[in-house]
Amino acid sequence: MTKTLECPHCGQDADMSAANAYRPFCSKRCKLIDLGDWLDESNRIADPEGSAPGAPWSGGDETAH
Repeated sequence: MTKTLECPHCGQDADMSAANAYRPFCSKRCKLIDLGDWLDESNRIADPEGSAPGAPWSGGDETAH
């Protein structure tokens, strides 16, 4: 029995086996649409510090050169 989950983009059943190169998506189309949403920043991870959009990232060790 093949395990399926709902595609995060369109909601259709997506095959979760190694035979589906696009998992967790159902198709290449859904995977590329999701990638596009991340690239144009429609999807983003919230900043826990609440910095303003466009503020420089300061996640590393700033003393290292």
